[in-house]
Amino acid sequence: MSLHADARAVLGGWAAPDPEQDELRTSYVAHLDSHEDAMWRSCVPGHLTASTAVLSFDASRVALVLHRIHRFWLQTGGHCEPEDTTLRAAALREATEETGIGGVRVLPAPVRLDRHAVPCGGGSHHLDVQFAAVAPPEAILVHDPEESADLGWFPVDTLPEPTDDSVRALVEAAVRAVAGTRGVGPDGFRDPRG
Repeated sequence: MSLHADARAVLGGWAAPDPEQDELRTSYVAHLDSHEDAMWRSCVPGHLTASTAVLSFDASRVALVLHRIHRFWLQTGGHCEPEDTTLRAAALREATEETGIGGVRVLPAPVRLDRHAVPCGGGSHHLDVQFAAVAPPEAILVHDPEESADLGWFPVDTLPEPTDDSVRALVEAAVRAVAGTRGVGPDGFRDPRG
């Protein structure tokens, strides 16, 4: 299955948590249906990206990166790459690259969507598919200056400034999703879709 087909299947079957998120989901699916290159930054009208709120094992903290250009604290994430086979794999790759943590567990389904303007290709949009993940116990962040200006753990209820409402909404959704998956199944997680 191609990355495009995976994104279409994931978003086509995703149960959005509210009408606003469902409207975004529908627009993402329409964008995928209209653009063969919707997964790549070359798609100037907009392209899908994958990001992750990486929570500590006890879900009390979130790992955030300080964007080198925009100087905002954000979740891990970015553009899809040719080696990514699924949206979830893209989210995991970005989380691992940007936090330096091995063994991050990404939940099976997205927790929210966020569409925002970006300067890619002279002006475009990121159609971000946002996941929740849990770091292993005793995980240590390893900052790579090539990835971000800074990196840190922050309490989920006291995020650093500057950040934005999208990050706050993602962290809240991630905490809810992780709380709903604890202790179910042999690996401690279950598919939050049921």
